[in-house]
Amino acid sequence: MTPETYLALLVRAGKLKTAVRHCWLAPERQESVADHSWRMALMALLLEHEPEFAQVDLDRVIRLCLIHDLGEAFTGDIPTFQKDETDRQTEDQVYQKWLATFPEADRKDWQALLAEWDAQNTVEAKVAKALDKLEAVISHNESDITTWLPLEHDLQYTYPEKAVAFSPWLQALKNLVDKWTSKKESRVAGHESRACYCKVKG
Repeated sequence: MTPETYLALLVRAGKLKTAVRHCWLAPERQESVADHSWRMALMALLLEHEPEFAQVDLDRVIRLCLIHDLGEAFTGDIPTFQKDETDRQTEDQVYQKWLATFPEADRKDWQALLAEWDAQNTVEAKVAKALDKLEAVISHNESDITTWLPLEHDLQYTYPEKAVAFSPWLQALKNLVDKWTSKKESRVAGHESRACYCKVKG
């Protein structure tokens, strides 16, 4: 790969830093797709010494985490509850068109990774998919609950459920996140109850 091609690919991939996701990290800061992909990769790295994942190629999982959403450098992010098959096809088409500009060896490597992600027939792809969904609910728990849409209160519990079913360790992580979600919702409910009591009493 020439330096010119290398730089051009990095510049396009850098668009993920400004491709915003639905989640708000702070009052003036929406999460970017790059934020999401980076933490997925970190989540994979941190599994290195967990016995359950000893036979998993975590380097490959990290690769899957880093490239799975790069089509959104062209299309932007569409929340999962709004994304339809046409959106997925459009994203795949522009991604494949971009890959056609890669040197052959790199193109084949990335195409193989994307095919593996789509097929979900390896443990590496399953781990990456589970981390994808878990990272999303963790980010939502970090955000102000007033930014959640009504449907997201249920999605917090159901969104990762099928993806983690194959892994006891990831199920345990989901259960921990679920407890965090419940606590977050309980605090808000308690605050609203106190506010109503004070209003009536006053």
